[in-house]
Amino acid sequence: MQGVTSTAFGPAELLHRLQARGTAAAVSPITHVERIPARAGRTASWPTWTEPTVRDAFVTQGIAEPWQHQAAAASLAWEGTHVVLATGTASGKSLGYQLPALSALARDPKATVLYLSPTKALAADQLRGIARLGLDDVRPATYDGDTPREERDWIRQHSRFLLTNPDMLHHALLPGHARWGVFLRRLSYVVIDECHTYRGVFGSHVAHVLRRLRRVASRYGSSPTFVLASATSGDPAGTAARLTGLPVRAVTEDTSPRGPVTFALWEPPLLPPASSTDPDTDFEVELPPIRRSALRETSDLLADAVVAGTRTLAFIRSRRGAEVVATLTRRALDEAVPGLGDRVAAYRAGYLREDRRKIERSLLSGELLGLASTNALELGVDLVGLDAVLICGYPGTRASLWQQAGRAGRAGGEALAVLIARDDPLDTYLVHHPEAVFGHPVEATVLDPQNPYVLGPQLCCAASEAPLTPADLELFGGETAVAAALGLVEQGVLRRRPSGFYWTHRGRPDVDLRGTGGSPVAVVEQATGRLLGTVDPGSSHMMLHSGAVYLHQGVSYVVDDLDLEDGIALVHPEEPDWTTHARDVTNVSVVDVRSYVDAGPVGLFLGEVDVTGQVVSYQRRRIGSGEIIDTRPLDLPVRELRTVAVWFTVSPDALVAAGVEPADLPGALHAAEHAGIGLLPLMATCDRWDIGGLSTANHPDTEAPTVFVYDGHPGGAGFAERAYGVAAEWLRATREAISSCGCETGCPSCVQSPKCGNGNNPLDKAGAVRVLDVVLAALADQPAIPSQK
Repeated sequence: MQGVTSTAFGPAELLHRLQARGTAAAVSPITHVERIPARAGRTASWPTWTEPTVRDAFVTQGIAEPWQHQAAAASLAWEGTHVVLATGTASGKSLGYQLPALSALARDPKATVLYLSPTKALAADQLRGIARLGLDDVRPATYDGDTPREERDWIRQHSRFLLTNPDMLHHALLPGHARWGVFLRRLSYVVIDECHTYRGVFGSHVAHVLRRLRRVASRYGSSPTFVLASATSGDPAGTAARLTGLPVRAVTEDTSPRGPVTFALWEPPLLPPASSTDPDTDFEVELPPIRRSALRETSDLLADAVVAGTRTLAFIRSRRGAEVVATLTRRALDEAVPGLGDRVAAYRAGYLREDRRKIERSLLSGELLGLASTNALELGVDLVGLDAVLICGYPGTRASLWQQAGRAGRAGGEALAVLIARDDPLDTYLVHHPEAVFGHPVEATVLDPQNPYVLGPQLCCAASEAPLTPADLELFGGETAVAAALGLVEQGVLRRRPSGFYWTHRGRPDVDLRGTGGSPVAVVEQATGRLLGTVDPGSSHMMLHSGAVYLHQGVSYVVDDLDLEDGIALVHPEEPDWTTHARDVTNVSVVDVRSYVDAGPVGLFLGEVDVTGQVVSYQRRRIGSGEIIDTRPLDLPVRELRTVAVWFTVSPDALVAAGVEPADLPGALHAAEHAGIGLLPLMATCDRWDIGGLSTANHPDTEAPTVFVYDGHPGGAGFAERAYGVAAEWLRATREAISSCGCETGCPSCVQSPKCGNGNNPLDKAGAVRVLDVVLAALADQPAIPSQK
């Protein structure tokens, strides 16, 4: 950490200090610096239809005129055209939908507006912004899980600008639509903020929730205009149309001003070589070099930024990581200047509402200089005054990367963003291939409303709200929805009558929008009975098995017992000097082939598969060194998943000709699988934790060496389809990431995986390159693969 100073440094000066910090290393940690020039803004006149009171309220807030993109989107919405405004962070998208919505409320004293956001923090921030305008008779209110019961009746009866989220719309408003009849009858606009976040299974569920909203609103006589706001994304109009089921116009040219941005790519340095004694020979051997952890590197950079007086936000990928970075940063600062650590905090989901709001206020006021946050603050919460953003690990998509980087920059001032690479194939690839970050457009959002594991349950929800008519089924997908409804009749959950399909049960359907697979598992401190938090059931086997180390608000706990039937994990506080890593066994069987490419010795396939998995043991590893202490068995039930996969097969003869001997084949395929999973987020809007894989030297269904990559969600989430469509590009990037890595036999930067159930064994780095050479050579002679939906 640099010397302490009371002078606040700007982003450019901070980068110089960070560069100086890295000069002690043999190789500079900064692999690339991209400088994005400033951009002047272009304004437009207030649209003539704007209500004077609304215009005056914005002018009072310092908005003399709207930016051209704000006026364009607002005017389309006012004309009744469904529109998506897809521009950069801090481009003022809120005014684009607030202007027509508030003008409608001012002109018609009975009109109402519904606003949907993916997070409570964003809805709370929007509420503050609307309240600041001081408009009479709007009566904005948030309606979410934190809303006290006594306030909910007042909100239903009086609020005209309702701010909520898809979960509350699904669980409360739509099932109880009779109580919301007056609000729905007068519904003029539906605003869907940060719509690019609705992807995969969650996005597919939300697409049907919006169709259910349209259907219920129509029953009450309203046909609202949909206005969507999105980060810059590929095909925003197409994505918005799939999400809403409506034709949508896109406004994409960003005419807001932007200060210059300096974006640095940072690779943590290699640690000095360590040595160990070989137990067989008693000789001391040098261990392979490992990189400094991205979490520790981020905490050091955040500490330097705070010492320099630079207001900085560090984005961390996990809740535990955010806690660790904040703790390490506070500790380093207090060692330099006692009490300075108080100006750093962590922010993540799971905190009490009052704690979250206090942190937000402290950051906005400048009381906090540094904040380690999960992506809970990625979305459009108004964080003015930030100078720099540290991004600890690639967030999974370019859209998220630019969203996070865009949080820095004071009112046209200079901004600094630093991407700190984790020891991961994709991160390593990106920091050494800056053109993949700065030279490519952002991804299109992937969602599939026709996913049968989404469509069926959503039809049940719709039928429980009102019988499903033929016109309704057209809204939910036409022939696909009809077939799904008939299947539900056969299962006995729907009953067919001349007037439509009826829900047969008394209770409401239990449908989880987030695709977590059921009710969350409660983490309870055994001695006190205190609820610490919850974990989704899909992750509970890996995170909450007996003996697992669980971190909560900087305190370590060890799991005593996991009761899956009651959904409770009992824990006790303990600070062990080891961490735990679960190991699982996975099998994949082919159910159906949707599409395939015959490329001679190589076959490329897309289809449905059954995946069975079981967590069978866990390793205890020493903190710091990563030394494996022991492996302990577990007895957990088998989990089953029907999903969509992409897979390729290779002729054994072609592999032998390429120099891959049969004995080396399992390790070669395994390494190619790991790297392929790590690089897929470069092509699709997924994270490596959204997908899984399996490799085998002779799969019983394909009767050939095979590598599978599958979506980790029931029915698929669209990621495998994307991988199939860009297979050559995806596998070429995978091969490049492996071959360009400087290690000899494979490391976390190329072929090792943090989620491998087999302890990253066996792995053959050189063999993986040869396997991919065979596959790429065969695919190069094939015509382009038809794109999948």
